[in-house]
Amino acid sequence: MTSLALVLAETSAQYPHRVALRQDNRVLSYRELDEAAARFATLLAERGVGPGQVVGLMLPNIPEFVICYYGILRAGGVVMPMNPLLKAREVEFYLTDSGATVLLSAQPPSPADGAASRAQLIGLQDGFTASVGAREPQPALVPRADDDVAVLLYTSGTTGRPKGAQLTHANLRHNAALVATTLLRLTPDDVVLGCLPLFHVFGQSCALNAALCSGAGVTLLPRFSAEAALDAIRRGGVTVFEGVPTMFSALLGRPDRAADAATVRLAVSGGAALPVEVLREVEGTFGFPVLEGYGLSETSPAVTFNHPDRPRKPGSIGTPVRGVQVRLVDDDGVDVPDGEVGEIAVRGHNVMRGYHNQPEATRAAIPDGWFRTGDLATVDEDGHYFIVDRKKDLIIRGGYNVYPREIEEVLHEHPAVAEAVVVGIPHAELGEELGAAVVVKQAADPDEIRQFVRDRVAAYKYPRRIWFVDALPIGPTGKVLRREVAIPAEERADEAGRR
Repeated sequence: MTSLALVLAETSAQYPHRVALRQDNRVLSYRELDEAAARFATLLAERGVGPGQVVGLMLPNIPEFVICYYGILRAGGVVMPMNPLLKAREVEFYLTDSGATVLLSAQPPSPADGAASRAQLIGLQDGFTASVGAREPQPALVPRADDDVAVLLYTSGTTGRPKGAQLTHANLRHNAALVATTLLRLTPDDVVLGCLPLFHVFGQSCALNAALCSGAGVTLLPRFSAEAALDAIRRGGVTVFEGVPTMFSALLGRPDRAADAATVRLAVSGGAALPVEVLREVEGTFGFPVLEGYGLSETSPAVTFNHPDRPRKPGSIGTPVRGVQVRLVDDDGVDVPDGEVGEIAVRGHNVMRGYHNQPEATRAAIPDGWFRTGDLATVDEDGHYFIVDRKKDLIIRGGYNVYPREIEEVLHEHPAVAEAVVVGIPHAELGEELGAAVVVKQAADPDEIRQFVRDRVAAYKYPRRIWFVDALPIGPTGKVLRREVAIPAEERADEAGRR
């Protein structure tokens, strides 16, 4: 049996008294965490959750996320992590598309009527701990096979709505173990800072699962700030820091607190390209090495990494991880000549089973056993890969994926908007900011349109910069040429991300 739930069960048996989770003054040992997950599995069984049933998990980085996550897996269910910032219309889509039977949330979405009607709502605000603690622990894990889905992770694309990547028990167990043993080299004496959102595959697999399969501790941080992170590092003796580039940039704003990070032996960057200058400044200021890697939701996530026992190349995403193959291909799936740019294609134990209820999208993404990432790269003579551009129109804002079409659909709901296209604007701190070129059909105010979108999507998704144009660039087939959208000079300022 390969159930991902064994990660916690086996480590609890080996290290029952070691600290598994810490958040501020709250501490859970491995035994306490495993028992809580087992009791929660009992509660889920009472609610009718069985093998293969999807359960929405909409919580910040708090111990309850981990309890629920492993409780769902223990009950044989499928975890569907969701950003707590999602609005009701987004939650309703996730629940409807996935067929989720239960939604776990700190507070119901507002307005909750539409979303709550799709699934049983278990709120954590009304006696959750007492309710779980009153139940008997589920005596045994529900068996799951290697290829059974463990996590349904909705991922951004460039067309249509989000697609649910089906990550199997084998996908996630192998990738977490690989990250723990060969990349981070975790031991029970390590403490990982859990500041990456656990609803995302990076934080979930490379921080939480990797730590728990090693007997290491995780210090949870519900909301990242440089101050909070450095406080948590100092108090918890954190040894491994994992973050997206914006987090490293934030740390650079507090060089006076470098001593508070003295226990950190290793840092990892992912989620977006880390500027070489930022990498060098962080290492020079804080004294720990920063290893950059590359992965996607569909690959569980690790694909390539700057391995700790090999020469590093700043600006590179490293070399393929163990058991994973990488090629650079053209549009026909043929390997590109040495030195030329190609799309990254991946094959290995990390590649998802497919997209939930989307066989055509699955065949398009994995036409021949190789997953097409949509990312363009080059590879040097030493086998190090370098990202050049994104083939897809995906925008990555502060480590969060945003796909333009979803935002364009919302813009088109505004009565004054005739046409709209969303583009990424380079931003020194966030990597990219969202901007929208809009054609209006009546008098309108950009600030009012911005607020309209802001009220309907998660906070990281709405375009901070909106400008009006007479027409959008159109190609010979009638499609909008997104890359030819002119961005006014005043909209390119870094202040675009500070609204």
